[in-house]
Amino acid sequence: MKTFNIVLIEPEIPPNTGNIARLCAATAATLHLVGKLGFSIDDRYLKRAGLDYWDKVDLKRWENLEQLQQQHPEGRFWYLSTKVARNCYEQGIYQPGDFLVFGKETAGLPAELLLANQERCLTIPMPGQVRSLNLSNAAAVVLYEALRQTGQLQ
Repeated sequence: MKTFNIVLIEPEIPPNTGNIARLCAATAATLHLVGKLGFSIDDRYLKRAGLDYWDKVDLKRWENLEQLQQQHPEGRFWYLSTKVARNCYEQGIYQPGDFLVFGKETAGLPAELLLANQERCLTIPMPGQVRSLNLSNAAAVVLYEALRQTGQLQ
């Protein structure tokens, strides 16, 4: 069975990446780390957040997003951002093997990437008074919706 892919572009906060690694281990998703990381892959906070699940994480490293996309030309990429005014994440029609792409904690995804992929841009509505969810929470919300839609939660 194809799994989903979580893509983190230039993540900055070790515990977020560690939590997402644990999420990937729990759901058999592949974790792709793209570009310059804001921490060492050996960071103790990263390891602590992922607990003892790192050996169960299918982890891939990429220099840039283009390299990842070239290796997966058939891949369907969904871009998650608070900068998207419409297209709720629930409106995405997910398929196993899809790539769920998240930007760095302080800046999100680049505007030019979102502009070039408007039909694949999604957001998580936040009717409260905050700008964004924590990165690991956002990844979990979207990944579990994708798993729900594809019947992979049984």
